Amino acid sequence: VQLVESGGGLVQPGGSLRLSCAASGFTFSGYVTSWYRQAPGKERELVAFITSVGGSTKYADFVKGRFTISRDNAKNTVYLRMNSLQVDDTAVYYCKLRMASLEYWGQGTQVTVSS
Repeated sequence: VQLVESGGGLVQPGGSLRLSCAASGFTFSGYVTSWYRQAPGKERELVAFITSVGGSTKYADFVKGRFTISRDNAKNTVYLRMNSLQVDDTAVYYCKLRMASLEYWGQGTQVTVSS
């Protein structure tokens, strides 16, 4: 299983970005895809997740109303739309795919919010 994140970059406070997580190398239909982030000197934290079946979602309180997670099962891709970005959102964002007891991580994409 391979996960490739993209879409990170430098954005000003109040701006938007859309991250993508493209998955390949598996055939399971039931899995959960999550976005995590890790800021310098801090622990990795869950941002949001979405299920492949049913499309159930859950968000961390600090992104509710600003971030939206979505999926395109035909492309095996999960997106994270980030609006109203704040300086505190600066971090490396990681994609994780979980199938039963197996977990796979992407390499991460840097998001920097700065004026």
